[in-house]
Amino acid sequence: MAYPSYAAFLKALEDAGELRRISEPVATELQITEIANREMKSPGGGKALLFEKPTINGKVSAFPLAINALGSKRRMAMALGLESVDQLASQLEFLMKAKPPKSFKDALKLLRNGIDLIHARPRSVKSAPCQEVVNLLGKGEGGGEGELFTLDHLPILKCWPQDGGRFITLPTVYTKDPDTGERNVGMYRIQIYDGATTGMHWQVHKVGARHGKRYYERGEKMPVAICLGGDPAFTLAATAPLPDGIDEILFAGFARKKSVDLVKCVTQPLEVPAESDFVIEGYVQPGEMRAEGPFGDHTGFYTPVDDYPVFHVTAITHRKEAIYPCTIVGIPPMEDFYMGQASVRIFLPIFKMNFPEIVDMALPAEGTFHNLVFVSIRKQYPWQAFKVMHGLWGMGQMMFAKYIVVVDEDCDVQNTSEVLFRWMANTDPQRDSTFTKNPMDSLDHAPTVPNMGSHMGFDATKKIPGEGYTRGWPDLVKMDPETKAWADGFKG
Repeated sequence: MAYPSYAAFLKALEDAGELRRISEPVATELQITEIANREMKSPGGGKALLFEKPTINGKVSAFPLAINALGSKRRMAMALGLESVDQLASQLEFLMKAKPPKSFKDALKLLRNGIDLIHARPRSVKSAPCQEVVNLLGKGEGGGEGELFTLDHLPILKCWPQDGGRFITLPTVYTKDPDTGERNVGMYRIQIYDGATTGMHWQVHKVGARHGKRYYERGEKMPVAICLGGDPAFTLAATAPLPDGIDEILFAGFARKKSVDLVKCVTQPLEVPAESDFVIEGYVQPGEMRAEGPFGDHTGFYTPVDDYPVFHVTAITHRKEAIYPCTIVGIPPMEDFYMGQASVRIFLPIFKMNFPEIVDMALPAEGTFHNLVFVSIRKQYPWQAFKVMHGLWGMGQMMFAKYIVVVDEDCDVQNTSEVLFRWMANTDPQRDSTFTKNPMDSLDHAPTVPNMGSHMGFDATKKIPGEGYTRGWPDLVKMDPETKAWADGFKG
């Protein structure tokens, strides 16, 4: 299902009892964070919140603010028009195994399984809802009579007390490789320096940074567009662990079952989704860096100040009835936990394609999303658990996983208590652990040197011949099926 606007998605949430409106004025500085944090930590992620009167320095914003819209399993599924994100995972799995259709009958079989690749390809349009109001910085249009419309008019949050300022927290950032023209859509936090200047927090490992490096080498300004709102499938695509080179817009079209309409930016040579609520156009100047941070991040700690590229705004366009979407991050569980959990479920078939022995994966909230990974496998040969660990560390964002625990297929990795039991019971620390060096998340404060550190893996599987264990592995304590069946019918 495709949503024609962010407002349409919020209406669907409200109709389903998944959204709460807050009509009284609430400050974008700290107050919205405190309310949202309490909601996110309520059972199941609470409800989405729509602040109808967010205030900026005591003045009510012209734009409502939505937060926690994706902060539950149900709302993540609703963002894709599904009952469960596992349905999209099944479609991806079917697509990867399917052969190209040779007949109309084969094509119908693909359609019956939800595979409509026609809609994966985007369409270019000449007019767009996201450009109903165009504010060219310096023209004074749209911010009030005679007033220049800038970033200061958006209800951008200051999330935590020690944050370095206000941050855009749920953007999709569009860049293009200057050599190949290849598009990338990423999600990088945006610190507001003033009404027309921001930080651009793309870490050295990110594709945006790679594109930037080529512009710097060429000595050219780098065009960038920051989009907010629109169909939530755009947000999912920006955060998805897609293989390098796969266009996020193609994936969004596949996920929403409708082609994404793209429109040319007003001031930059980029295309962006026509259905966005806001588009902030601008450029990054090669070599210009500025201190960014601190920021209360998903690690649960403030990430330190560091130098990042500076983004200069050239235009801000938006819908007439735009809604500002945002999130907060901090001590888990937060909204990003449910977003990350959905990504793991959806893209599990891709991991299985590379590692057929994998049964399931989980990134528990206690591991601040990617610091701790649980993996269950069908073990067939000695040291197979270590093969899986090292393979995962070599796959995209999985390089940031500080700890990987591998268990047998009969262990439910979605049950953290069960994994901890197997981990503690089945491992000899020296025999069943391994250290390796790998790139680290720039946001991780623990490594001695930024962006570099050690990773640790644990083999918590049953030991088999060839792994040096000679004592005879004991059976797990279980009741026999007959007694369990008797107890099921016991009325005493």
